Amino acid sequence: MRNFITFIFFSISTTFFAQQYDYYTKNGFAADGFDVVSYFVSKKPSEGKNEYQTVHNGTKFKFSSAKNLALFIKDPEAYIPQYGGYCAYAVAEKKIKMYVDPEAYEIRDGKLYLFYSSWLSDKLKTWQEEDTKKLQQKGDKNWADIKYKSE
Repeated sequence: MRNFITFIFFSISTTFFAQQYDYYTKNGFAADGFDVVSYFVSKKPSEGKNEYQTVHNGTKFKFSSAKNLALFIKDPEAYIPQYGGYCAYAVAEKKIKMYVDPEAYEIRDGKLYLFYSSWLSDKLKTWQEEDTKKLQQKGDKNWADIKYKSE
């Protein structure tokens, strides 16, 4: 009986800890190393500096100033990009995690959305031209299914 209880405990805890929230990272940092607070405070993205870093949910974030780092530490959920920083349009329309251009973004309803952008395709523009509320609803639903890292 004791072995059975131990087995159940380890099975549940392994499953719980294996489901780690997934953030889009490049070079080891969320949002390509851009300061996620700067989108709100400066109204434009700024690259983070190595001296201002923190780890949240197992992911490293960089900031352009000590002030922005402090704001993030106080309330990280206010600044973290939607859908883990993956392309909002790709999550909503394709239910996939796609990398982003951190300078292609929108703040809508107090939330930060990042998008894929290249000379061939501008997903921010596509997002804005379509029914954004419907895309947000689809994105929220799809993200609930794909937000954890698959190991």
